[in-house]
Parts: sequence; C-alpha cells; structure tokens
Amino acid sequence: MKERRWQIGLAGGLVSASALLYFGHYLVFHDAHHIFIYMVGDIAFVPIEVLLVTMILHRLLEHRERKVKLNKLNMVIGAFFSEVGTGLIGRVSAFDAEFDEIRSDVVVTHAWKDKDFEKARTDLMTYDYSIEMEGGDLHDLHEFLRERRTFLLGLLGNQNLLEHEAFTQLLWAVFHLAEELESRTDLDALPTSDRIHLAGDIKRAYSLLTGEWLSYLKHLNTAYPYLFSLAVRTNPLDPTAHAEVTE
Repeated sequence: MKERRWQIGLAGGLVSASALLYFGHYLVFHDAHHIFIYMVGDIAFVPIEVLLVTMILHRLLEHRERKVKLNKLNMVIGAFFSEVGTGLIGRVSAFDAEFDEIRSDVVVTHAWKDKDFEKARTDLMTYDYSIEMEGGDLHDLHEFLRERRTFLLGLLGNQNLLEHEAFTQLLWAVFHLAEELESRTDLDALPTSDRIHLAGDIKRAYSLLTGEWLSYLKHLNTAYPYLFSLAVRTNPLDPTAHAEVTE
C-alpha cells in the first residue's frame, strides 16, 4: 500500500511539474498554439517510444543480463563438478552394467566440436542406464556424499540456481540420493526391494549428472579452453585419462 501511494504521488508530481512548465512557457511567450502543437506531437510519439523501450531496448538489456547471469551460474556449476560432480560420476558409473555402450559418448577429447556434444547428449537421452548394485561400492558412495553434504546444502540455498531448472533437478537428485544412503543403518543388509529402490535413485542422479556434465564441458570448450583441457585430462569416465600433459 505504501509503495502504491508513493507511485501515485510521484506520478502526480511529474504531471504537476509538466503542467507548471507549460504554464511558464505560456506566460513567457503567450503562444498556446505553439504549445499544443508540440504537446500533440510528443503524445503521438509516446507509442513509438514505448515500442522502442519495451520491445527493443528492454529485450537487448534483458539478453545481456541473462548472459551475465548464465556466466555466473556456470561458475557455480563449475564449483559443483570440481567438488562433487566429477568424483560422483566415477562412483555411480561403477554401478552401470552396460557402461561400455556409452563410453564413446562420454570420453570427450580436445577435438570435440559443438556437434559432437549435441550427438552425445542425444545418444544419452535414449540410453537405459542399467544399474546393478553389485557393481559399485555403496559405502564409498555414501561416505563421498556425506562429506559433501554441507557443500550441497549451500548450493541448494543459492537462489540464482533456480534460473537453471535442469541443474536444480540434478542437485535435488544428488541430495536425495545422499539422504537415502544416510538413512540406512546397514548398507550390507539391505533387502532386495530396498536395493531396487536405491538403484532407481542412483539411476536418476546418474542420468542427470552425465547430461549436465556434457553441457558444462561444452561451455568450457567455448569459453575457457584451459579449463576444458584439464577436464578432458581428468575425465573420470576415461580409464586412460591422466592430468599430466604428455603431448
């Protein structure tokens, strides 16, 4: 209510100031005809001014603001993959019984172009992500996520991430998996039904993780080649990857 009154007061003040200026103009020059000619001309230009400001200038400013915000979000996403994502990919992929089918889609090289990233994402969208609980280490996965719980909570509290729906879904999937593992008293004595349930949680996080990881690497390849180089050399899904530069 106070804000509305302030707006009404401002509008009234501006209209009053305009009326006083026109009145002052009339007192000095005594030419009402001249005043109304320019007044009508100014009013006629208002729709065009609205068009220029709201549909062109505003769009340009909005586009620039979105690019700046997306760049900041990519910094946060980079922090996620540095602290959690990269290590998590390696751990959850161990549960993937058919991983060799998609290995070529996730072993990124320095030669990749945008079309290669798009093809990989398309292939991953049709991949089944077959999870077998015997293939991975639940204790290691649990400990890894438990140690990073505070970091994940901090990311979930970042309001800017709400702008990135896909990454927000990934965060919730990873945090949910961490909560599920933390809630079990004995990971070695889980009934079959519960292991199937956990396999579904791992599959959800795994599928979202690989997709966002490829998107992040595509961004690095375009904007930060030196960071992309390190990401390729430390790819957790490439058994031949090593950080040392040999060529």
